[in-house]
Parts: sequence; structure tokens; C-alpha cells
Amino acid sequence: MIKTFRQSAMGSRVGALVSLGLTLLLSLTAHCSGPQTKGFPKGGLDASEATTWVRDNTSLLQNFWCLPASQLPREQLSTLIRSLASQRVPLKAWQLSCLANLAARLGLQDDFEFHPPSLLLFYNLSQVKEANCRAFIHHAAQGDTTLLANLPNQRVALRRTALACLGGPHLQLSASDLGLLGVLVCDMEAPQIVTADPRVLKNLLRCPRLTATQTAALNTLLASGKTQIGPPGSWNVEGLQALGPLATYIRPHLWEKVQEAVGLDFFRSVVAAYRAGQLSRRDAQHFITNFLESKANSVSSRPKRRTGRSCVRGNITAATLHDDLFLARYDCAQLESCLGTRVLRANLDPLLQHPLPEECQRVVKAKLTQIYPHGVPEDQLRLITSLVYLYSLAEIGQWNITSGDTVMVLLASDAALDNQTEAVLQRFLDHNGKVTGALLVAIGGSRLCWMSLKQIQIIQPSEFRLAGAPDISLCPQSRKDALFTKAHEVFRNTSSIGEYYYLIRPYLGGAPLEELQYLAQANISMDIDTFTNLNPLMLKNMGVNNVRNLLGQNVGDLRKARNHPNVVLWMNSHNMSDLSEMGLDTSPTLTYVTNRPPNTAYSPPNLDHTLDPLGNDVAPASGSPPVHLGYLSLAMALPSSLLWLLLCQVLSGPMGTVHRTLGPWQLPMALTQGSQTPEHQERCSC
Repeated sequence: MIKTFRQSAMGSRVGALVSLGLTLLLSLTAHCSGPQTKGFPKGGLDASEATTWVRDNTSLLQNFWCLPASQLPREQLSTLIRSLASQRVPLKAWQLSCLANLAARLGLQDDFEFHPPSLLLFYNLSQVKEANCRAFIHHAAQGDTTLLANLPNQRVALRRTALACLGGPHLQLSASDLGLLGVLVCDMEAPQIVTADPRVLKNLLRCPRLTATQTAALNTLLASGKTQIGPPGSWNVEGLQALGPLATYIRPHLWEKVQEAVGLDFFRSVVAAYRAGQLSRRDAQHFITNFLESKANSVSSRPKRRTGRSCVRGNITAATLHDDLFLARYDCAQLESCLGTRVLRANLDPLLQHPLPEECQRVVKAKLTQIYPHGVPEDQLRLITSLVYLYSLAEIGQWNITSGDTVMVLLASDAALDNQTEAVLQRFLDHNGKVTGALLVAIGGSRLCWMSLKQIQIIQPSEFRLAGAPDISLCPQSRKDALFTKAHEVFRNTSSIGEYYYLIRPYLGGAPLEELQYLAQANISMDIDTFTNLNPLMLKNMGVNNVRNLLGQNVGDLRKARNHPNVVLWMNSHNMSDLSEMGLDTSPTLTYVTNRPPNTAYSPPNLDHTLDPLGNDVAPASGSPPVHLGYLSLAMALPSSLLWLLLCQVLSGPMGTVHRTLGPWQLPMALTQGSQTPEHQERCSC
């Protein structure tokens, strides 16, 4: 009884500590989390509400960054990394690259099995012990290799290390080899895919996007009949669904060999998946185009084009548009002939829920122009996101956009063109609209690239601060420059260099040389991902010592990115002896691919549990080890002062100090007194 009471008391005490620590964490970070924070009461949370709040705010630890984390002792950094893994916190490349260096410097790399898989992708692979090679690669292969977009040499080294773990290059990858390589197969060449064990389909399922040569290899493999789903003539719906997104890559000549009933049933399932939001518009349209091309001359129910523009299949009704086989029965010519404007006006939404080919989309747009000659009404604009890219700037100029929600719908869609951003936004501003932080977050960083200079300038500083950390890496340089100027105007009076760098970092691609030289003296240890996205002309004019100081503890990452175009340009502007001191050679040999494969998602109904034809269920593209009972809650394991440093990023040392140093950091006085003053709340603007 006494033992039970003590256990209960201990459990209550631990629970109280966790809750108190968690409540403190939330109180300190809720106002720093910007638009991502959901429903945090102005008065704070009590201990009983803290756990529920965190469950609804999974992005809490996504604000992690390395500058304050570098002050953590080894044990606490280890706890932090394990917490990031157990909670599956999705970190960006700029966070992971520097975190990998921190972990390696404190000797934590050997604990890789408890670390986020994507973190392993950034580790120094030469430090991987031979005895751990296979286990390391297996865990790393659960990560997201697209995070290495700016580290071409690291990506190649990862593949070479993986093959070395297998005992060297293989003429044919076995099932066990494929199990080890995981997502790393996505970097393999077409011949290796064709000759691999047919279970390579499990690996390819995890690729964000296949290259043209990989697509050809996939079709060769499927045509051979050696996969678990057999030759095309024996395919069934279950087997095709097991292919998941790979089915969208099947070319017309293979669809011609598939039984008609099977093909149409699968067609129906793809349309249903698209309607349910389980398949991207791009993938759905790709499948529809390939499938219909194969059936153009073989499906007897499809009218021949020689019939002209007369309606052969019958007038399209509301019921017709709710049929998942609608596009298999009406080609674009028949759509034009059989769809009346009255039916279109009343059923625009169900029609556009089909993944219409571009030719059919143009037919619909033309009919809408007949219905609305003076511009599409605002209530209809929210339905035509898949057609927006077809509208000229002059046509957009006819729209009346009065709601920020309409702007979000139009610009957040994957169909609107970049150069339509300014016109859509201007129609909103012309109706007294305001560019808010929520709007900036919703439309994303790439849309910021295409706002006019005037539109950028009129954003209020308070709203610009709420834009988060947009990715403007693909912006034209002129827009990067304009966005940096705006960001510098908003953040220049930040009270500490550390906080200033945290806020300005996403916009440094437009920073002038003087800004970079200033940061090089500020001891901020820029991450390699941010470095490779700097203005190449500014970077070219930076001396070796300036770059060494700018990267600081991350300078070794230059070797992982030495074939990146910006790094090559910088290297070519300096002599070999200076570069050799940094461990760099001057003869890059890799081919750098600049196009980044977009993320895709495809989960047709029951797909997650219908992978038997390919073998066992496929692991997610990014994952984490099981949560061990030994893991402590981050809020309990880390002192509140360190949580403050990690998540609120309040750094001591004013911007105007002569030495511009970041350390040592001290706990804000308000926290040592158990309260948070209004002045301190204003300074902590994460």
C-alpha cells in the first residue's frame, strides 16, 4: 500500500512537472508562433489544458533553430533531438544542416537510431562507422532526400555510401538491397531500376517525382510482366491501385493491353480519388490524358471525331456530370457540342471536379465567357481555380474581388500562373482590400515573388512580421532584392543581432554585399542552405575569410555543396591555395540539377491497405523511430530558460554593440522573477 501510494505520488509529481513545464513553454511561445498557433487564450492555459493545446498545435517545435540550441549541454541537445524524432517534427533543410553539425560536434551522431531520419541525411558520412553502415543507411533511407536539393555532393555521397554498404556497385539490386536503400532508389539510374528485383516498385512509390528515364524504366518493368501484378493483360483494379501514384506514369501503349472493364473501373477510382482530394490535379490529368489516348480508337462507346461538332452521346445533364466515367464517354469535342450554358451555369462545380484535360478546360472557359461576358462573378471565381491559368491579365482585370478569401483560393491553387499574382491581388486592392499576414502565409512565398514593387511596399510592417518564413529561393533576383529591402525596413530596429538574423534569414537572397559582410562579423554561423541561396553576384565578391566567418561552425558544409552553381561561382573567383585551406578543390565534376521535384500525395480509397501485390506495406517517405518510454517530454527535460532560447529566440546583446556578439545569453529578468513584463512581450517577436 505504501509502495503504491509512493508510486502514485511520484506519478502525480512528474505529471505536475510536465504540465507546469509545458504550460510555461506554451505561455512563452504562443505569441511567438504567429498564424500557426490555434486558439491560445489571452489569459494563458492552465496545466490541465496544456496537453490538449499541444495536440492541436503540432507545429510548436517547428520554430527550432540552431543559434540558441548551440548553447545546450550534450545531454539536453540529445533530449531535444530525440524529442524532435518522437514527435515527428518536420524541420526544413536550413534547420537540419546546422543541427547535424551540432550533434556531430558533441558526439551524438552514433545515437542515430533515435534521431529523425532526415537529420541523418546531413551527417558527415565519412564519420559513419563500418559496423553501423547498414543500420545508418536503412534509417537515413526513411528520410526526405528532397531536402538535399542544395547539397548535390552530399546527395551523391549518400548514394555512394549506400552502395558501399552493399559491398560495392551491384549489377542487380536484390530484394534485401532494396529494403536497405529505401527512398535512395529514387536517385538510381534507369538501368538499375530495370534490372532490379521487381519489388523495386515499393521503393519507387516513395519518389516525389520520376524523371523521364525512370518513367521509361518503370514502363519497361511493368511491360515485362515480372512484377507482382503480372503482365498488362492480367492486371486487375486491386493491382493497379497498389501501384498508387506509379499508375499515373503508365503510358498509352500499356493501357491498350489492359482489359477494357478493368481499365474503366480503375478510371472510375482515379476520378473518385481526385474528387476526394487524394490525388493532385497534375497526376490525375496525366493519367486521364494517357488513358484516353490509348482508348481513342479502341473503346467502341466513344464517338469518332469525324462526326463533327454534333452531339452524338446525348445532351449533358446534372446526372451526367456526377458520373465518374463522364470523361471516358464525352471527349472534348462532345463536351463542346453537348454541354448547354444553362446546365453549365447550374453545375459548374461538379463539372470542374473532374480532372479535365487542357482542351476540355478551354471549352469550359469559352462557354463561361459566353455566360459572363463582363467577367466571372466573385462567387464563381472560387469554383474555377483549375481554369485560372487560362485567363489573360486583361480578363482578370474584369473581375471584382472584394474578399481576401477569394484571393487565397485563386492564388493558393496549383493552377494559377505566377505572373497572374499581381493582377489578382490588384483587383483586391482596388476594392479597398488589405494585404494581411494571414493572406501572405496562405498564398505562400512563391507568390511574394510576383507581387509588384508597389504592392510589396504598401504591406504594413505589422502584417509583414506575420508572414512567417516564406521560401523565396525561386524568386527572380529583382524581387528578392525588393523583399529584402522591405524586410530590412521592418526588422532593422530589432533589439538583438540574433533575433534580427532569425527574422531576416528568409530574405537574405536579396541582401547586398554590405549586409553579408556585416553578418560575417556577427558570429551567426549561417546554415549552408541559406548560403547557397544568396545573390551569386554578391557572394562572388566575398573573400575567403568573410565566407569562413559567415558560415562559422557550418563552414565544413561547403564540401557538401561545392558543386552547387553559386558555390562554384564563388570558388572560381578565388585562388586554389585559399580554397584548399577550407578543404575545397577547384574541379567540380557533378551535374547539378536545379529543378526541385514537387511533393505529391496519392492515396486512393483503401490504398494504404491494398499493397499486397507489391509486398508489405510501404513505409512513409519520412518517418521516425517508435516512441520509446525512455523519452522524456521536452517540456520536462529542458529547463524553461532553454525552452525560451530554443523557441522564442530572445538573444541578449543590442544590435548596436561594437563587437556584435551573440553570447553569452542570459535568462531574461522577467522569467527569473516568474513573470513576463509587457516590455519583454514586445521584444519577443519571433
